[in-house]
Amino acid sequence: AWIKVEQLKPYHAHKEEMIKINKGKRFQQAVDAVEEFLRKTKSKDQASSHNSNEEKNRRNSSEERGKQSAGEEKRKASLSEGKLKKGTGEGKKRVSSVSSERGSKSPLKRAQDQSPRKRGRPPKDEKDLTIPESSTVKRVMTGTVAGFKWPPGVSEPVKDSDPHFHHFLLSQTEKPAVCYQAITKKLKVCEEETGSTSIQAADSTAVNGSITPTDKKIGFLGLGLMGSGIVSNLLKMGHTVTVWNRTAEKCDLFIQEGARLGRTPAEVVSTCDITFACVSDPKAAKDLVLGPSGVLQGIRPGKCYVDMSTVDADTVTELAQVIVSRGGRFLEAPVSGNQQLSNDGMLVILAAGDRGLYEDCSSCFQAMGKTSFFLGEVGNAAKMMLIVNMVQGSFMATIAEGLTLAQVTGQSQQTLLDILNQGQLASIFLDQKCQNILQGNFKPDFYLKYIQKDLRLAIALGDSVNHPTPMAAAANEVYKRAKALDQSDNDMSAVYRAYIH
Repeated sequence: AWIKVEQLKPYHAHKEEMIKINKGKRFQQAVDAVEEFLRKTKSKDQASSHNSNEEKNRRNSSEERGKQSAGEEKRKASLSEGKLKKGTGEGKKRVSSVSSERGSKSPLKRAQDQSPRKRGRPPKDEKDLTIPESSTVKRVMTGTVAGFKWPPGVSEPVKDSDPHFHHFLLSQTEKPAVCYQAITKKLKVCEEETGSTSIQAADSTAVNGSITPTDKKIGFLGLGLMGSGIVSNLLKMGHTVTVWNRTAEKCDLFIQEGARLGRTPAEVVSTCDITFACVSDPKAAKDLVLGPSGVLQGIRPGKCYVDMSTVDADTVTELAQVIVSRGGRFLEAPVSGNQQLSNDGMLVILAAGDRGLYEDCSSCFQAMGKTSFFLGEVGNAAKMMLIVNMVQGSFMATIAEGLTLAQVTGQSQQTLLDILNQGQLASIFLDQKCQNILQGNFKPDFYLKYIQKDLRLAIALGDSVNHPTPMAAAANEVYKRAKALDQSDNDMSAVYRAYIH
């Protein structure tokens, strides 16, 4: 997430309040990381204190030995003096000579002078063991944050790119760079002349300080659950955006945020360098391009069109052909995620088609998502997206089936969720969808009608290559039942209601 400086709050003072407000898994992980850091710091301080106490004890022990040694010397000196008084005059002369050399010092004082260390004085290197508190704080801050180093084999992120965003090309044989959650990725620590530390935004060109928006004019068609979040993040990152939606009233909010209004898809395409579109299904995607005042009428050589809709490979291939036939450039880029991930700029983007256009869209993809995959020729992204949603839709149907079976057999649905959240299936998706069901809240985050559409298209994809999809087919029937119960415009988790009617 992107953090503004004025939103930063002292940890201890606001910890409990923020934990109550933010119940997400990632937030809890952040709290755990802070607590772990504080625990280690406290352990270091305790170790330092322990070492100081040991040194103090050692010093006291040495002093005690010095005292004992001094006492022994005093006793011997007394005996010697007694003997000397009884001795010859030569002996008296020798004692007198010694006394004149040392002045009027007592035997105890002389014994102390002969001790290997003066009483109460630490060894020469002892002063380095005691560190003032202010120095300790400074070293913790600069050593932990400002001195953060990347492990061997992991290259440091380029300054002009978002370190949280990864590109995957073609076969994806290379492993993605390790994604670190350190605060230094989004903020920089500046040491002032006073020696204190302060946290400031790393770059004013973008909200998160790492994305430099393209200077190309961006168009966007379709402001639904996914499109709205995408456009909002494009604007936040400083892109110049022109919007169009079939229901014009949805454009008003984005106009207030700085977007420009396009009257028709053709006008948006003709006035922008790159135009994105995100609509509901294959029919809507075709109508948008081929219909009256559609995209195709605004296409001329050099104009770029990126279709982010989840459709079948045949539809996207047809659209690519007509766009390219007019001299345009085409990229398919369906997105994996939901409304919340769209709003948070954390979508996963699957792209295929014009490789150069994919690279031109880099800053846009970084604004709207956390990861992008380039999968090669047109059609590959559509197929992969359908497979991803097929798995997700089938999983959702299984969750609903398990919760209803627990209920009818007298088991606690909440306990089932708690058990699942502690096992290998634990995920944000699982927790959120189960919470929807338990609370009876089916406000759409991913429309049920759209996941059923994706299951239908995935089954057809399997049919085209004679590959069985029995799990998807079974899940599809449950969603069709839910649609018959008027759940189409609810969240996909409303498939639960198909099992209780």
